[in-house]
Amino acid sequence: MSGLLLSMQGAVSQGVLWGIMVLGVYITYKILNIADLTVDGSFALGGCVGATLIAGFGWDPVLAIVAASLAGVVAGAITGFLHTIFEIPAILAGILTQIALWSINLRIMGGKSNIPLLNSKTIFTGLIDMTGFLQAQIGLFVGILIAALVIAVLYWFFGTEKGAALRATGNNEDMVRALGINTNRTKMLGLMLSNGLVALSGALVCQSQKYADINMGTGAIVIGLASIVIGGVLMGRLLSFGSKLASAVIGAIVYFLIRAIVLRMGMDANDMKLLSAIIVALALWLPVASKKWATKKAYTQGGDS
Repeated sequence: MSGLLLSMQGAVSQGVLWGIMVLGVYITYKILNIADLTVDGSFALGGCVGATLIAGFGWDPVLAIVAASLAGVVAGAITGFLHTIFEIPAILAGILTQIALWSINLRIMGGKSNIPLLNSKTIFTGLIDMTGFLQAQIGLFVGILIAALVIAVLYWFFGTEKGAALRATGNNEDMVRALGINTNRTKMLGLMLSNGLVALSGALVCQSQKYADINMGTGAIVIGLASIVIGGVLMGRLLSFGSKLASAVIGAIVYFLIRAIVLRMGMDANDMKLLSAIIVALALWLPVASKKWATKKAYTQGGDS
């Protein structure tokens, strides 16, 4: 039983850290209404930059996280530039940036496919030494603290004039443009903010698992979408913007709990991305099917009357 509790605790810890990435996906997917596939590359970028600065240059772990987040902002700006200036569709712009980031990440790590942090100081090892708590407990504490701070900052930002313009751009771009707002700037801002959060999450996960890998971001967008869908189902009745942001993190926690339970039941770990894809596909299909069923039912009742 202790093994099960330990694995659940680790899953919650990882879910909170990945939940920061889900907040980034939420900004583009739900607020801007853009399918940004830069995520897989910018998540790995955060991990690669953070690990290289810590292991290769001896940077302080906190400063490495800040630098990794800024690298993610730059990646988002590249996608935004391709989309707004070159007028490349957002999904293709994200794919181009993601492909380019694979080579860039490899160069950042000096041609190595992974960088271990076993003998390096991280924000987690420092707190473990100070408190004596387990890795999962410290990871949960740090994750909740940073996630809560990010949610609070996002809640404040989207209440400002620029934040409101960003939200309006996703709702009705033509109307916003008619009001004299530069939608290219709002899109650029949203993509930069989103990928900055994704890279922040990648840097935290990298320090938590004590290594960075060139492929650590593979499937991140699927995890993000699955978490958003799960969080929406669990907290869909809560209408406040703050609760919607919180639902993204809660969805990530539930996703990793489900994954931990499924793995303990004997499922091959290599099949987890397939399971994630199925969850996302079903979750995206169900609202459409429900709407069609409701329309058909209303039509049938109208015909009977």
